[in-house]
Amino acid sequence: MYQAQFRKYLLKFKNPSGTSRGILLNKTSWFIKISSIINPSIYGIGECGPIKGLSIDNPKNIEDKLNEVINSINNLKNVDLEDFPSINFGIEMALKNLEYSDKMQFFENDFSKGKSSIHINGLIWMGNKEEMISQVKNKIDLGFRCLKLKIGAISFSEEIEILKKIRKEFNSNILELRVDANGAFSSKNAMDILNELYKYEIHSIEQPIKAGQINEMKTLCEESPVDIALDEELIGLKKYSDKESLIKTIKPKYIILKPSLLGGFKKTNEWISLAKKYNTKWWITSALESNIGLNAIAQYTAEFKNNLPQGLGTGQIYSNNIPSYLELKGEKLKINKNKNWDFDKIGFN
Repeated sequence: MYQAQFRKYLLKFKNPSGTSRGILLNKTSWFIKISSIINPSIYGIGECGPIKGLSIDNPKNIEDKLNEVINSINNLKNVDLEDFPSINFGIEMALKNLEYSDKMQFFENDFSKGKSSIHINGLIWMGNKEEMISQVKNKIDLGFRCLKLKIGAISFSEEIEILKKIRKEFNSNILELRVDANGAFSSKNAMDILNELYKYEIHSIEQPIKAGQINEMKTLCEESPVDIALDEELIGLKKYSDKESLIKTIKPKYIILKPSLLGGFKKTNEWISLAKKYNTKWWITSALESNIGLNAIAQYTAEFKNNLPQGLGTGQIYSNNIPSYLELKGEKLKINKNKNWDFDKIGFN
C-alpha cells in the first residue's frame, strides 16, 4: 500500500529566456512523492512540469487532479489522466523510481550507473544579435559541436545575419546547426524561409509552422531543402492510430520526443516504434524540467542506441534547480556518483 503527497515548486531562470512564444522568467513544476505506508523511507519521486501554452494540461486544474491522484494512489485506474500527460508522466516516473533502491534511479544502464555519457546539443535562446552570437561563442568554447538556435521572435533578416556570421567562422563539418521555430512562420512564407536557411547548411528545422496544418506540413516536408522535425505536432495526440496517421501522412525526416508533454515513457515508446516503422529519425528533448525530471529523461534516453545529439542541456538554466549528481562536461551529460541530491528545497514531509 502506498501514500502520496505533492509540492508546487517555482523554478527561476538565471536569465530571461526568449522563444517565439515570449520571454520566460520562471516555470512551475509539481513534484509528487509516492512512498510505502509500512516503510516511508522507501519512496519514488516524479515531476509534473506542464508548459503553459504548449502542454494540453489545464494549469487551473492541475492541483485538483493531483489531489485526486493522491486520494486514489492505490487505485489509479479510476483516475482519468487523458488530458493531463504531465501528471501521467510524473506518476510513471515516481513508480519507476520505486523499483530501485537508488533514490534517483529510473532505469538500469551504463548512464544511470555513471559509466557512460549522453551527447547533447547546446541550446541558444532568442535575444538580439549580439546576445545570440555571444551565446554561440560560449557554447563552442565549452566544446559543443551541435547547437540549436531558437528563431522566429526577432526579424528574420537579423537571424540570417547571425547564421551568416556563425557559418563564416564554423562550417558544417565543425558545427551542426539546428533551428527551432516553434511554429513561428506562416504556411505562405515558410518555403521562402526554408530556401534561405538552406544556404547556411542547417541540419534541420523544428516545427516551422503551427501544429495542426497537416496538408501544409506534408507539402513542406516533401519540398523543403532543409529537413523538418515535428515537435508541437505530436503533443495532444492520444490514439495510437492518430499518431500513426500523422507520421504516415506527413513523412517527416525527424520527430522530437518530449516524454513530459507526451504522457510519459510508455507513450514515448509508441512514437519510437512508429518512427522505426516509417523510417523516421528521432531525438529526445527535455521540456524545461528541473534536474529531477531531466535525470529520469536522460536515463530513459540511454536505453536506446541513438547516436544523434539529444536535447538534454537544460540542467543549468535555473538559479534554484534541485542540487543533483548530473554533470555537464562540454557536450557530454553524465552522472557523477560522488555528488549528492538534496531535496530539502521541495519541502516533502
